[in-house]
Amino acid sequence: MRLAIFDIDNTLIAGDSDLLWGEFLCERNYIESETYKAAHKKYYQDYLKGNLDINDFLSFQLKVLGDNDLNILKGWRKNFIEEKIKPIILPKAYTLVDNHRKQGHDLLIITATNRFIVEPIASEFRIENIIACEPEIYNEQFTGKFIGTPSYAEGKVKRFNDWLENSGHRLEESWFYSDSHNDIPLLKKVNHPTAVDPDEFLKNEAEKMNWPIISLR
Repeated sequence: MRLAIFDIDNTLIAGDSDLLWGEFLCERNYIESETYKAAHKKYYQDYLKGNLDINDFLSFQLKVLGDNDLNILKGWRKNFIEEKIKPIILPKAYTLVDNHRKQGHDLLIITATNRFIVEPIASEFRIENIIACEPEIYNEQFTGKFIGTPSYAEGKVKRFNDWLENSGHRLEESWFYSDSHNDIPLLKKVNHPTAVDPDEFLKNEAEKMNWPIISLR
């Protein structure tokens, strides 16, 4: 298996889908906006600093899924993708993904964002393989909880290794594209790590490790 792996937020899209989802919910008054905005801002700052408590964040973020009917949530998500995500999908990202597809590489998205948000974004890139944080579903409704290991930081490495084992493929060559220093553990595991419009910490690490640095902006 020759595998190209892609982060989503600030890599394939020019923004953070988790943050934008929160903004969308607040703008539509689907949630109590002032309290939510303040909490989400703190979590995002923690993420940028590399000290996010992912379990705590997921409990916060998935609550809105547990509090609302799945069909209503799907309607919200459809509007969210049209208004917030499609305008910031990077044309060069389409080209990058298609270049790997034309070479016959398998494609995988791996992200700390939850699957409910990720699936339609992955569909835009025609990528079927997804590793994401997994919201729990019971009786065809979200519970507001999550299951399994969150695909964040070192958790991405564990989830990736589990995915490889379950897929039954032998990895021959691998690429990984990411903007975030939180993804350094997985970047160190692939044959071809690439920093994409990286944050300062990842930029410094990429320069030290002689990893390619590219821009899709």
